[in-house]
Amino acid sequence: MEYILIFISAIFVNNIVLSQFLGICPFLGVSKKIDTALGMSAAVAFVLTIATIVTFLIQKYVLDTLGLGYLQTITFILVIAALVQMVEIILKKVSPALYQALGVFLPLITTNCCILGVAILVIQKDYDLLTGIVYAFSTALGFGLALTLFAGLREQMSLVNIPKGMQGTPIALLTAGLLAMAFMGFSGVVKI
Repeated sequence: MEYILIFISAIFVNNIVLSQFLGICPFLGVSKKIDTALGMSAAVAFVLTIATIVTFLIQKYVLDTLGLGYLQTITFILVIAALVQMVEIILKKVSPALYQALGVFLPLITTNCCILGVAILVIQKDYDLLTGIVYAFSTALGFGLALTLFAGLREQMSLVNIPKGMQGTPIALLTAGLLAMAFMGFSGVVKI
């Protein structure tokens, strides 16, 4: 039951982008097309889940054991950077079209505060490994849901006549705010 609560909470109630405001850069940057948003969501889900596993193990069996907890942030950043490089190499070989579509945003996963934030939150919340994996994967699904919904809204907005002063970033930010307010409606669903 705990895993189901974490799953629902991470996707809807405490959405990493819309309620905790982590991962805004790719949220705004890669959300112009649904295809690109889905690709970025998959890449973030993979990196976020693997990074959480690796950083958890490093924290528990290296940093805590040796009393080097103060190196947590820099260690986690290095692990995430290495994982992103691995994903970039795999995408270049497996799906060159997706690799080309993501362009500069794929390296931005390295500095995506969503991934670093979740890795640190798993440690701060004192989750065990399985709970941490469920939380990380659920958070990645929530990120993907928000990103895909926002991309769909932006594609629809490109078909309508928007006043000149609201075109581009202003309407995107307004839409993101409305989407965040819509997700606030889930706040009473789960209490953890």
